[in-house]
Amino acid sequence: MRVIDDELDVAPQINILPMIDVIFSILAFFIISTLFLTRSEGLPVNLPKVAKSQLQQTEKITVTIDEVGKIFLHRKLIEVDALEKAVRQLVLPNQKSIVVIKADEKVDHGDVVVVMDKLRQIDEVKLAIATQKPK
Repeated sequence: MRVIDDELDVAPQINILPMIDVIFSILAFFIISTLFLTRSEGLPVNLPKVAKSQLQQTEKITVTIDEVGKIFLHRKLIEVDALEKAVRQLVLPNQKSIVVIKADEKVDHGDVVVVMDKLRQIDEVKLAIATQKPK
């Protein structure tokens, strides 16, 4: 009597589909998690467009002026009279800081000048105006 064993004749196989699923899941996790690594310090406003701009690579303080003229310091509403004192508290001693003014293009020019005048009274501060390149 001869016993035929079909299981012994089958070659071993590696099923790759579950491994592809795991790799794809890990890849999707890393792609989605990197989207949350960006740091947004200002409020969304429509910036004026310029042909040439320079990128600043230092730690900065963000002052935003929205389209109705409200002033925000790091996303917190602040009065123009309290702006100088609040920025002085953020400036590190004996170190120059950059204050980036993000003013909506619809804001009255006078409002931006008032904010700049308040910030210019702080010696440790350099001013920069945020812009975007035209499309």
